[in-house]
Amino acid sequence: MSPALVIVLLALLMGLQAITTDLYLPALPALGEDLGAPMAQVQFTLSGLLLAFGCSQLVWGPLSDRFGRRPILLISLSAYVLAALACTLAPSIGWLIVWRVLQGAAMGAAVMCARAIIRDLYPPAEGARVMSTALSGLALIACMSAPLGGLLTQWLGWRAALAALVVFSAGTLALVALRFKETLPPRQSSPSPRQLLQQALTILKTPSFQVYSLVAAGTYGGLFTYLATSSFVFIKLLGLSKTHYGLVMSTVSLSYLAGTFLCRWMLRRFGLQVALRVGALFSLSGGLSLAFFAWWQTPSVLAVMLPAYLYMVGHSVLQPCSQVGTVMPFPQAAGTASALNGFCMMVAAFATGAWLSAHVDGSTGPMVQGVLFWSSVLAVTVWTLASRFPPKEAHAATPA
Repeated sequence: MSPALVIVLLALLMGLQAITTDLYLPALPALGEDLGAPMAQVQFTLSGLLLAFGCSQLVWGPLSDRFGRRPILLISLSAYVLAALACTLAPSIGWLIVWRVLQGAAMGAAVMCARAIIRDLYPPAEGARVMSTALSGLALIACMSAPLGGLLTQWLGWRAALAALVVFSAGTLALVALRFKETLPPRQSSPSPRQLLQQALTILKTPSFQVYSLVAAGTYGGLFTYLATSSFVFIKLLGLSKTHYGLVMSTVSLSYLAGTFLCRWMLRRFGLQVALRVGALFSLSGGLSLAFFAWWQTPSVLAVMLPAYLYMVGHSVLQPCSQVGTVMPFPQAAGTASALNGFCMMVAAFATGAWLSAHVDGSTGPMVQGVLFWSSVLAVTVWTLASRFPPKEAHAATPA
């Protein structure tokens, strides 16, 4: 596969998560009204999806280490297309939750395999730069997702926004089926279930994996807080239309895109540790400024957006650095390491979603508290632990 094809495939696979969440955010209020569902149930269409997304990776990761990335991608993307179609036709909020959960489980393989493919093909330093480049493509997908979701919801209803996921996933499946070549290095024998368990335990006991997984989970927890509360803050509290909300969210994705360029420049110039510290500084600045504006003035679009820009720049730096850091030490078990990292991220997101469901009160308070909490966790972790436990190659139990 050419380098350009690899980047496109990685961007589509990782972008599947962004479009699955961002595209239907403008549809959340309309979805709840049409199906007669309370806010807690509507929120679970997102938090339930992400819980399934995280848990499923614990299965997909070892399977991809045993059987290869290609068969796992073909199976999971086919399941995603079917689940996306079922979501579009869901007759009630209960069925929508069921199909969104299955959609999340299928989505888990795509994102997990993308991280493992980077470790299959590239050495660590180059892998971080390649992931950052692919995340630039993800940012472009995210830029288009919220405005497109807002327009589709405004013109055709919330089901049209979900139908767009069918088209995107079917195109990704076709490209994988036609162009993707297996990247898992050949082995004399496949790991047994016992060896896969030993690999997982070795990974979990590695200090650098623990630290970098906490960074990955923390930065995603703050992002999830913002995504889960943004439609209600902007549409219900600040009175934006669904179309204007989508346009506002696209500017957040642009700040994410800018951060991916900053990330690549810092990695080339200063290395992984400096990039991590700068990313944590941006994230903490976003959390503190969001809290300051909430205390200092009445809610406004700028008071929410300016801190979001800072946080998203930090997220776009921390995400590739932390995710590569978690798989870097385990070249023979990249799928399992990627899966465990993804599970940690989704546990953080689900816990955040459960907390938000109990505390959403029509104000910016839950958004402020969640982002400030996670940005503080990031700052403490990066500035005290990341440099003490740099990722070095370990040797998880693998067959000869």
